[in-house]
Amino acid sequence: MDSLELGAVLERLIATWENEVVEFKQAGNDYDTDKIGEYFSALSNEANLRGAERGWLVFGVNDKTRTVVGTNYRPEPERLQGLKNQIAQNTEPSITFRNIHVLSDEKGRVVLFEIPAAPRGIPIAWKGHYYARAGESRAPLGLDKLDEIRQQTLAMDWTAQIVPGATLDDLDEKAVRKARESFAQKYANRITLEEVMGWPLASFLDRARLTQDGQVTRTTLLLLGKAESAWWLSPHPAQLTWSLEGPERAYEHFGLPFLLNTTQLYQRIRNIQLRILPQDELLPVEVPKYDQKIVLEALHNCIAHQDYSRNGRVVVTEQLDRLTFANEGGFFDGQPTEYIEGTKIPRRYRNPFLAQAMAELNMIDTMGYGIRDMYIGQARRYFPMPDYDLSEPGAVKMTLYGGVVDIAYSRLLIQNTNLPLTDVLALDRVQKKLPIPDEAATRLRKAGLIEGRRPNYFVSAVIASATANKADYIRTRAQDDEFYAKLVMDYLKQFGQATRAEINTLLLDKLSEALEAEQKEKKIGNLLTKLRRAGRIKNTGSRGQPLWKLAE
Repeated sequence: MDSLELGAVLERLIATWENEVVEFKQAGNDYDTDKIGEYFSALSNEANLRGAERGWLVFGVNDKTRTVVGTNYRPEPERLQGLKNQIAQNTEPSITFRNIHVLSDEKGRVVLFEIPAAPRGIPIAWKGHYYARAGESRAPLGLDKLDEIRQQTLAMDWTAQIVPGATLDDLDEKAVRKARESFAQKYANRITLEEVMGWPLASFLDRARLTQDGQVTRTTLLLLGKAESAWWLSPHPAQLTWSLEGPERAYEHFGLPFLLNTTQLYQRIRNIQLRILPQDELLPVEVPKYDQKIVLEALHNCIAHQDYSRNGRVVVTEQLDRLTFANEGGFFDGQPTEYIEGTKIPRRYRNPFLAQAMAELNMIDTMGYGIRDMYIGQARRYFPMPDYDLSEPGAVKMTLYGGVVDIAYSRLLIQNTNLPLTDVLALDRVQKKLPIPDEAATRLRKAGLIEGRRPNYFVSAVIASATANKADYIRTRAQDDEFYAKLVMDYLKQFGQATRAEINTLLLDKLSEALEAEQKEKKIGNLLTKLRRAGRIKNTGSRGQPLWKLAE
């Protein structure tokens, strides 16, 4: 909004004055953040109950005289906008201001916090407590209001609604066959594929939780519908979008059926083999840029948790070294960190009917293990951990890395595959230059996994204490080339000349035991070539029988 629009909004809010979705405060620079969080919860919940799109918390207006008096609350723009993250970290589900507006009124500075209404069926809590309004006062959210909000989910699971007029003829045959195969695979210990294939279509769809008493639901169409049947879901776009950004730009939309087209989207992603050279080794480790299971897990999560009532599409953006998955609707139950740590089992779903059907078809699990599995999968591939971005209200973004951020981190994971996930997560934050708790820093430093001083830690390239046997580490680690070069130069200075066999005798037992015999021979050859090209030594013999001396 520009200043004229903001001024009009402020005039309208003052004219209607405080009610259940508007609160005015004079507010100084040290206004309590906890109070702001409580007002956020109260105004968001009340906006939901009254069918309003937003609530307003306004600083810089005297709530007795109803006049603009100005506020010095967080005058620094960056610090003011930083309040968004503070709110997102302590609300459940995670949600924050739609926008924070600053109006330079002739009577003083006014800050208008635009608060989104709580999503249907989901009351908003601040630090575990739900708030509401009683007239112009802030109060705990009563059980009657709490039940009213929660009942909205039961009545309005968008994915469970029956589509009048849609029939089984609107389903894609290949998708139906794939659904039968996936269902049989899930219950392979009880049902054979032949049995599932023999069931009447209506019976199978009911048993797979895709239909209700043989009637086609929005879930049925989303997962199994023909492309041309998408109009049954209008105006809601049943669409997945792949977008390529970088030197080359491209995009493609994928419609129904999602059961098949998630794989089609995955195949558009450029998935080459990448090489990571371990510390002091000559043979690289090869890994695919992206793991299909992890990509599909992320994409299926977007489909399961999308807020389809917002008329948005799921978007997968491919950049040079990462994928970003974005879906409509805030993170629904808890925080991503709880699922990463394995301490959270979801109790609620935005789309329970769709989630159940996807679980029956082996697309997702309903115990919350999917996010943790993605993180473990990335660690096993020596890549950075995924990142969740919940800063945009009503949206979830997840970044999946397809490349190395810090080679020391990747080499450390190659060297030690038994690091606990908590340590890997902390090391991942270190390589991304993000802060870590003091206790984690102490633990990692004691293990020799990080160096530096707070807050400028970095992943240690020397990982002796990360191995089970420190003596083995000393034997298998290599020195840098200058160390070996000095040995050669000292030998030639002492004895005047050396054959290749004599140099081999000098160096072979000093090279890393992690190298095979052929690799050691090659390393010595490369070292001699490097010294010759630098003009430090010369070959006075033949190519087949070299005799090395110091250069003039």
